[in-house]
Amino acid sequence: MLTVTRHDNYFEITLNRPEKRNAITLEMIRQLSAAVAEAERDSSTRLIVIRGEGKAFSSGLDLQAIWNVAEEFGPKWQQNPHALTREWQSGLNRLAHSSIPSLALIHGYCLGLGLEIALACDFRYATEDAVLSLEETRLGLIPDVGGTTRLVKAIGIPRAKELILTARRIDAETAERWGLINRIVPKTAFDDAATQLTESISACAPLAVAAAKRVINGIADEASGLLLEQTEQAPLFRTADLQEGIQATLEKRPPEWKSQ
Repeated sequence: MLTVTRHDNYFEITLNRPEKRNAITLEMIRQLSAAVAEAERDSSTRLIVIRGEGKAFSSGLDLQAIWNVAEEFGPKWQQNPHALTREWQSGLNRLAHSSIPSLALIHGYCLGLGLEIALACDFRYATEDAVLSLEETRLGLIPDVGGTTRLVKAIGIPRAKELILTARRIDAETAERWGLINRIVPKTAFDDAATQLTESISACAPLAVAAAKRVINGIADEASGLLLEQTEQAPLFRTADLQEGIQATLEKRPPEWKSQ
């Protein structure tokens, strides 16, 4: 579900479920974490690049992953849903906390968990036709894989509320204006953009780059934000609204919320 490619000084990780628009499963998050670890073992790696195969970066969470969660976490997983959230978070934390800077190359849809992966990266470039959103509230959930915490850090509280509380989709131009992405580039220029960023980073001292990243990440208390995501998400896993939200999404109809 992932492929990796080593370039001269950067390590490329590709989400590789094009037939599912790169919908994300827990196994993909684990593979992503393992790929980051592999990149870190290569001393020549100065940048980790993440992109999506096919027509989209990622359409978000594979909804079947929620129905199948009992197979791994047991039939009573809802009694301890924190364990599930921590598992998802830990995979992206490996990327976010890596000493190696990272770049998300976004094209097409970048929704939900797909955007949470991009938010775990240090840089985000997107094509002009990219569509970005955190749509978990439409399912009866919140963005709990660092999405809420990192979105606030990226664009501030007012804009984060506008995206999360309305599940609004925004285009690349708006995302760039809000500071959600660094720049807009054509998909045909992705390779050149990754190479140019790698060259810029490579001109700087590796230890200084890693230290600067730790300081910037540490300015806001990310750990408290991730814990709060776990705390608020846990009771939502037990609601009838979650079942309705997922079913309505699969059936492509408006949900009928019960607040239960």
